[in-house]
Amino acid sequence: MIEFAGLGPTPFAGMMLADYGAEVLRIERAGAPPYLGSAAVQYLNRSRASIVLDLKDADGHEFANRLLGSADVLLEGYRPGVMERLGLGPETVCAAHPRLVYARMSGWGQNGPLARAAGHDINYLALSGALHAMGPGDAPPVPPLNLVGDFGGGGMLVVGGILAALVERAGSGRGQLVDAAMLDGAALLFTQIAGWQAGGLWTERRGDNLLDGGAYFYRCYDTADGKFMAVGALEENFHDAFLAGLGFNPCDFPDRLDRRHWDARADRIAARFRARSRAEWTDHFDRLDACVSPVLTLAEAAAHPANVERKVFAGLEPEPAPRFSRTPARRGAAPAAAGSGGLEALRDWAGDDRYWQTLIARGILHAD
Repeated sequence: MIEFAGLGPTPFAGMMLADYGAEVLRIERAGAPPYLGSAAVQYLNRSRASIVLDLKDADGHEFANRLLGSADVLLEGYRPGVMERLGLGPETVCAAHPRLVYARMSGWGQNGPLARAAGHDINYLALSGALHAMGPGDAPPVPPLNLVGDFGGGGMLVVGGILAALVERAGSGRGQLVDAAMLDGAALLFTQIAGWQAGGLWTERRGDNLLDGGAYFYRCYDTADGKFMAVGALEENFHDAFLAGLGFNPCDFPDRLDRRHWDARADRIAARFRARSRAEWTDHFDRLDACVSPVLTLAEAAAHPANVERKVFAGLEPEPAPRFSRTPARRGAAPAAAGSGGLEALRDWAGDDRYWQTLIARGILHAD
């Protein structure tokens, strides 16, 4: 796969596919802005080599086309129109390489009135209807980091599209264009909530619903030491075990789905949680099957026995997921800098070709 370097969902998708075993070569644009932080902690760039190529130069453009002749997938995340201006749009490239899966990752999609507008995760969430549902009822909506638009609704969406297109190609022999947009993906992730709202099971008021912190049995509570416990006691048996674990009689909390009870019950439960530290509550609820967990920092999560046993982290870096029984995923290091590993990758992709060696000498191509 050839990945034209971008931000957010594009490198996330490239990382996932490289972790799974895809041979990915990342093309960084000459003159691109530097990374936020050192290159060594750009975990999204792991598991694959990169080169720096001047795509505006005619010979750089020609070399990119040569590389695409050996690729199964092209992944790009530029604003709509950029690849066309570089002479690498899907009409041109797919005509030359009809088996190629051409995957495009954008915010608003490749068409429509906002296609060329700037945006970030929060903007796509805002227009999808999802952001309105997030946060407390007495304050503005709270963005869920950039997990929903960039990574869930973006990177994972385009990975799914790429894999589906490759499966289809196995039968048809033909590639196709995959148009993934974070706006589409954020809306798609909201499907269950949309169904509940259509059925009258979910209101538009934040903090008034089953999964948005409104329910006293599905929210976070602060503890005596200023830390937090997370409660997910949705089903009746977990609900009752949770209350019993706090020392309440579950019979005093009937009709748990009746919203009229939620605020008053939450106040009683909050007072109980504030009587002990997070460590004390964790030790207590570890003995019960009540869906109650400590809210951990990243460093604490990396050291938690369950995560250590599963090898979820390497240091603070999340390991590849999901797990495969026969072809285990691999986690490669993040490149030391743009162009790292490029020389070896070029020999695999293009052989010991004097052409690309000439491009390096002329400064059109950079690889280490």
